[in-house]
Amino acid sequence: MRNMTPETVCRACNGTLFLVKEDGSKTTIFEDAAVRQELQGAVIDSRLVKEGYLFFATPGERVDGHDFIGKAFDLGALAVVCQRIPEGVAGLFILVEDSFVALKQIAEFYRANLTVKVVGITGSVGKTSTKEFVASVLAQKYQVLKTEGNFNNEVGLPLTVLKIRDEHEVAVLEMGISDFGEMSRLARIAKPDLCVITNIGQCHLENLGDRDGVLKAKTEVFAYLKEGGRACLFGDDDKLATCKTVNGLPAIFFGTGEGAAVTGGNIVNLGLKGSTCSIHTEQGSFDVKVPLPGSHMVTNALAATAVGLELGLSTEEIRRGIETVPAVSGRSHIIHTDKITIIDDCYNANPVSMKAALTLLKEGTEGTVALLGDMFELGEKEKELHYEVGAFAKEIGIDKLVCIGDLSEHMALGAGGADGESVFHYATKEAFMAEKDRIIKEGNAVLVKASHGMHFEEILTVLEQF
Repeated sequence: MRNMTPETVCRACNGTLFLVKEDGSKTTIFEDAAVRQELQGAVIDSRLVKEGYLFFATPGERVDGHDFIGKAFDLGALAVVCQRIPEGVAGLFILVEDSFVALKQIAEFYRANLTVKVVGITGSVGKTSTKEFVASVLAQKYQVLKTEGNFNNEVGLPLTVLKIRDEHEVAVLEMGISDFGEMSRLARIAKPDLCVITNIGQCHLENLGDRDGVLKAKTEVFAYLKEGGRACLFGDDDKLATCKTVNGLPAIFFGTGEGAAVTGGNIVNLGLKGSTCSIHTEQGSFDVKVPLPGSHMVTNALAATAVGLELGLSTEEIRRGIETVPAVSGRSHIIHTDKITIIDDCYNANPVSMKAALTLLKEGTEGTVALLGDMFELGEKEKELHYEVGAFAKEIGIDKLVCIGDLSEHMALGAGGADGESVFHYATKEAFMAEKDRIIKEGNAVLVKASHGMHFEEILTVLEQF
């Protein structure tokens, strides 16, 4: 980690550096060269510590990282950032008031010294899939680091930034928020050269109020774009379409509307096998197979095209990247068992993504079963929004709708009410699992989707054995 030593890290987070000796004595005056030794990595999980790493000891609801400081040193940690120094543990400590704040400060300092290009991706729906498309495209020309898993928040993003190394030429960072001010804190760390906003939907309304609030919160990123940085926006979104210029530069729109720099046409839906389309740009047009299912994946491919062109890729490199994009577990991931086809979309949910997933389930498929659960953080209209999803499922002709959870009772009502034949409601996952065999039959296509807090991965594990 270039320019990252215990000494520089301590200055970055305004901490106090202590060397605790085996006899328990402490000193802040160092002759030991360890304070100027370059760190090899930074983690928040003591199990991931390796030789020369920086370990952040953070307090949690169930586990306190301070209890594992001794283990971190045993595994080779060079230094530990902590809020208290435990008794009986020798080593190099950076004492701070708040380890989480220090994590962000240190990541911001590290990013400021990097030459890597950063692409920040946010939006109400499709952040992870778009991140995968962008990373796959850029990997055709550059060494790319991308956000892994759900590391898109105020803990995950700085940890991802701290994984950037000299060999990386581009970092693709997913940025997820649920309240005002969060995007500013994330973007202050990431300082994107390019930002992509996929859409402005009905999510986190409990904090953000309405779509105008969502737009305001997401576009906080604009203030932290690097000088000359550009915004790539989905032009078909009515809210984003109003952002004609960003920091004095014209926005780069992708979509189907007039004025978009990147558009798609000749779209052929291949059902769960994906789609084909033509992509039109100012640098020329090309035909491409989009391997992931759902019409929204074409939009993700357009976003990746816009980013690729901005970073100097050819249309052939972009085509290769789109056609080799990997599926992500929990994000419209198709699983084939001996008897059924599963659409694993159980990572998270809001009304927009629910309707998109239902549309995907219905495309070119018969024998459809939608296993849907509660959507959280929707504010005062949560019952109405669940009802609308149920009504949408009925409108497009989903064969069987299974609604699980307290709020999802309103989803069942939207579909006409639980009748035990085409619409079902269960208060718990366990109640559904006890009756799953009479609902799901061989040859069915089954969608599994709910907010992450519903833990529908438990249902998925059972269905994979069907």
